Amino acid sequence: MLSRLLRTYLRPYRRELTIVLVLQLIGTIASLYLPSLNADIIDKGIALGDTGYIVSTGGWMLTVTLVQIVCSIIAVYFGARCAMAFGRDVRSAIFHRVGEFSAREVAGFGPPSLITRTTNDVQQVQLLVVMVFTMFVTAPIMCVAGVVMALQEDVGLSWLLLVCVPVLVICIGLIVSRMVPQFRKMQDRIDDVNRVLREQLSGIRVVRAFVREPAETRRFADANAELTDTALRVGRLQALIFPTVMLILNGSSIAVLWFGAHRVEAGEMQIGALTAFLNYLIQILMSVMMATFISMMIPRAAVCAERINEVLDTESSVVPPATPVRELTRHADLELRGVEFRYPGATDPVLRDISFRAESGRTTAIVGSTGTGKTTLMSLIPRLIDVTEGSVLVDGVDVRELDPDMLCARIGLVPQRAYLFTGTVASNLRYGNPDATDEELWQALEIAQARDFVEEMPGGLEAPIAQGGTNVSGGQRQRLSIARALVHRPEIYLFDDAFSALDVATDARLRAALRPHTEHAAVVVVAQRVTTILDADQIIVLDNGSVVGVGTHRQLLDTCPTYVEIVESQLTPEQVA
Repeated sequence: MLSRLLRTYLRPYRRELTIVLVLQLIGTIASLYLPSLNADIIDKGIALGDTGYIVSTGGWMLTVTLVQIVCSIIAVYFGARCAMAFGRDVRSAIFHRVGEFSAREVAGFGPPSLITRTTNDVQQVQLLVVMVFTMFVTAPIMCVAGVVMALQEDVGLSWLLLVCVPVLVICIGLIVSRMVPQFRKMQDRIDDVNRVLREQLSGIRVVRAFVREPAETRRFADANAELTDTALRVGRLQALIFPTVMLILNGSSIAVLWFGAHRVEAGEMQIGALTAFLNYLIQILMSVMMATFISMMIPRAAVCAERINEVLDTESSVVPPATPVRELTRHADLELRGVEFRYPGATDPVLRDISFRAESGRTTAIVGSTGTGKTTLMSLIPRLIDVTEGSVLVDGVDVRELDPDMLCARIGLVPQRAYLFTGTVASNLRYGNPDATDEELWQALEIAQARDFVEEMPGGLEAPIAQGGTNVSGGQRQRLSIARALVHRPEIYLFDDAFSALDVATDARLRAALRPHTEHAAVVVVAQRVTTILDADQIIVLDNGSVVGVGTHRQLLDTCPTYVEIVESQLTPEQVA
């Protein structure tokens, strides 16, 4: 999973990566050349008292060092740019993939997990890419070339390399192998903390209303403690790496000096060569340490890459048509034919055999008790989810064959839960029509019975709106959402219980103002309150996912017991009559 992700999103930066590899190669060769020059200064300059040789070789060492520094700086610059671009591209890919998901896929992953995958998971893989480009590339070059250079200095001590390097690799490998499952748990624990925190922030009013602060505090503490425990287990394993490396490094240095001293005493090796061999051994072990340090990051990055690829590989259940219809001959005509919808794995459908027609200039109301599938039905029309049987037609064409952008342009949805975005009143109203004028915004606000309170807000149309619209009341959010749909000027209006937070008088005024504005559009209204739908041209009564009555208010009072029961539960006998 990790290699596939890296190949896919680093391919556009092959030129920059080639530059990084070449510069790292030059810098590493320069770094490996320095101990050899230092040995020459000791053996041919200091030992013989040749000052000129010391100065000339020292100058050459400074030149080589300058080349190493310049190459390293440039390589790190290009490597960091590639890593940041990689992170940007992956985040963008996840964002666009999630944007294609239907409500089913979003619910399957869960918003907290999707947020974690887009931020923390990408960050972990991006961090690995940075470390690879800045450190890991040099490790194999330094290790292999260091062995060659060390052997050139003295073959007799080469057996130390055969002992030190494998011991270091085995010790670090054992530690890293125990870290892999802990990294997977850590990402899951981060998901849990995000989920709990998101629920508590979103439901803070409910928490306070029921005085559940202590319970929620304990719930967050439990999730936080599980994350902390997992992080501590990983941290303890990480803490073993550095002392292990230093122990082997220092032990190896002692061994080189011990056995090398005997070879120097026997005249089999010069002091400069011993110094160079020691430097090469340290460089070899440091390169192994760098490789193992970065290898320690690979397990977590691999887990994160797997989670990222799960999102990228998931296809939406709402599939765009291969040859979409982009032109329609009629306008504002909606029809459902034998619609059925069931969730994956469910034994019974949520909706079954739903058929009705909503025509231009007419209002169709949908009413039923809680849990009868009204919101699910409304989600089928703009293809937030797809029917499992039957068809939804707009102007005689199945919505699954329509161009998604054209379908969305024809539909204005006011959801059950009104949601506003961070910005201003104007930016929220222009969400569906960026070119709308201020005059059109005020007209929409007036129809939605929102002009009065917007005029009283500091700044009017430029008044700030907090995330989710939390700085306005529930009724004000609903009215602003309705105004947003009006600014969009669609041909089909879908009001999913969009008047529930309004008082009866405001509801009546809004519907009266709305009627002339929607006279050339099809209007579908889902409502719990009977007074909202009394004047509808046709009322669809749902019960347990099926249509049990179709007609006007008067007709249903005579023919539909379910509707009568709903009406009598809300209106007095005098109002019913």
